[in-house]
Amino acid sequence: MWALLSLAVGSFGIGMTEFVVMGLLPNIAEDLLPAVWATSPEDAIAQAGWLISLYALGVVVGAPTIAGAVAKYPRHRVMIGLALALTVFNVLTFVAPTFEWVAASRFLAGLPHGAYFGIGALVAAEVLGPGMRAKGVAFVLTGLTVANVVGVPLGTFLGQQVGWRAAFMVVAAIFFAATVLIAFFVPEHPGDPTRTMRAELKVFRIGQVWLALGVGAIGFGGFFAVYSYVAPMVTEVAGSPEWVVPIVLVLMGVGMTIGNLVGGHLADVNLKRTLVGGLIGLALVLALLAVTAQWIWALALFVFAIGFVSSVLSPTIQTRLMDVAQDNQSIAAALNHSALNIGNSLGAFLGGLVIAAGWGFVAPAWVGVALALAGLGIAAASLVAERRRAPVGA
Repeated sequence: MWALLSLAVGSFGIGMTEFVVMGLLPNIAEDLLPAVWATSPEDAIAQAGWLISLYALGVVVGAPTIAGAVAKYPRHRVMIGLALALTVFNVLTFVAPTFEWVAASRFLAGLPHGAYFGIGALVAAEVLGPGMRAKGVAFVLTGLTVANVVGVPLGTFLGQQVGWRAAFMVVAAIFFAATVLIAFFVPEHPGDPTRTMRAELKVFRIGQVWLALGVGAIGFGGFFAVYSYVAPMVTEVAGSPEWVVPIVLVLMGVGMTIGNLVGGHLADVNLKRTLVGGLIGLALVLALLAVTAQWIWALALFVFAIGFVSSVLSPTIQTRLMDVAQDNQSIAAALNHSALNIGNSLGAFLGGLVIAAGWGFVAPAWVGVALALAGLGIAAASLVAERRRAPVGA
């Protein structure tokens, strides 16, 4: 249990470093882009949204390359190295002097993200044993969801009061603690000396892997289209003061934490129904948010619901990808986070695009609906293709 808790501390740090930017976008934009802010705060916030996209790009690049490169090494040592790298790169965000340097540091901070979660999920699945893989994945992801209950709101509040950089110094300290805990408590987990980068990359020859990645990259983008712009939605659409933003983020985090645990259970019971139902539910609650966001109580309610449904999907998509990846488990587990962060980048980019086009801060929610429905279409195509290929009587 201590091993899993140690890994969860690192995932807590990852959740905080990935999502705290979203609550601090107005603060970062005003500080690093003063000229743009003076002319148009909306344009400055949309430009600052690139920090979210660059982090996500780092995950997309780093997950398959790092996971494939380290598959043959002992997993506990790899986890120590990844946690240490996350410490260093978040210190860089804290000290970076300009928007360009902060952008570069966010890309670097994203590189170890997918490999950390992917390899950590494999360790957790081994610890919990057969029939409980989704629960193992969910346990490691619990740190990420708890970060959205505690870390992101507190980091947002701290950033609003002291300066946005302070949040990243706290993140760096969390990763340093995770490095120490992993070194002490995660037991030896040998890698597979026969696995090479070339062997791992064979996963891309499997059609169902591409479809599973598409579900995460497109469908989950609906969540990020809204999450990226929660702060201005609260202040500009609902007309609430800035101090309400951390409260709304807490509610989303609570929804994510509950949804993650429920999703791990439901995916072990019936993965396919959970996948389809989760995507339908995500589209529905995003639409409800879009039509009620002017009322802060409704905004808070549906933000909670979006957090819940999206986190039901998270371990479900991860387990689905592991199911279809055959013997390429290391890279498959990491690739899930590449897919989710393509969704992060896509959702943040499209959300910023419709804001910059003058369609308002509610428009990202409609973008989210479209992405969730597109993800549902990909999931349906995947399941239909699988059924057609199944042996008669299976």
